[in-house]
Amino acid sequence: MTEQNQKQLGTTLWAIADQLRGAMDADDFRDYMLVFIFLRYLSDNYETAAQKELGSDYPDTALETTPLQLWYNQNPDDIAEFEKQMRRKVHYVIQPQHLWESIAEMARTQNKELLETLQKGFKYIENESFASTFQGLFSEINLDSEKIGKKYSDRNAKLCTIITAIAQGLEKFSTDSDTLGDAYEYLIGQFASGSGKKAGEFYTPQQISSILSAIVTLDSQDPSTGKKKHLDSILDFACGSGSLLLNVRHQIGLQGISKIYGQEKTSPPTT
Repeated sequence: MTEQNQKQLGTTLWAIADQLRGAMDADDFRDYMLVFIFLRYLSDNYETAAQKELGSDYPDTALETTPLQLWYNQNPDDIAEFEKQMRRKVHYVIQPQHLWESIAEMARTQNKELLETLQKGFKYIENESFASTFQGLFSEINLDSEKIGKKYSDRNAKLCTIITAIAQGLEKFSTDSDTLGDAYEYLIGQFASGSGKKAGEFYTPQQISSILSAIVTLDSQDPSTGKKKHLDSILDFACGSGSLLLNVRHQIGLQGISKIYGQEKTSPPTT
């Protein structure tokens, strides 16, 4: 993503937050935005993989539904085997009604079952992931919290508003990992001042993280020779969100590191 696109993305995300946050704490609202942006990324990645898996059987178009939902409707006896293959290949399963496109449409039309559908979707993704690797993935937000509404109807309406704003605001931006990463870094940075203080957590600005990750990739015996071509492994003892580890990978390339290790006290360890 170009620097200009990064700025446009930041401006868009901040406008959404400024418009919708209301009385909600900044770090709480950040978590809701991050979860929905991540669901958007997971959904696009899953649909691409599903299209590859199904090949010519994947519907070209579908009126009033998603292509994957149409395939599910037409092939009920093959669903279990399809999900088994997807779990093995992409390590998670998203059923058609839980894909971002379907969720965004429910939000746009103010569907009264949006909240319940999200709860079922999050639970399914977590529980049906390969070897439970996605367990607790969406635990940062509580869809039953009174912070987004006293009653179910209030919470449902608030979620409709938030999701619609995100869907419309990010429509012109790609769903690839670069956009996800830039959105994540922006939101963490903008809302960092109020988050994590009680737990002694601190956000490392992207500029410092980039410098540290560049140093890690240098040859410790002779830094003047430049970056190493390969690292056997890297470890961060207090990895937080893992952004420093990802920065190192970005510096050295996708195939430049054999293993990445991280641990974090306040969340499940990442490896």
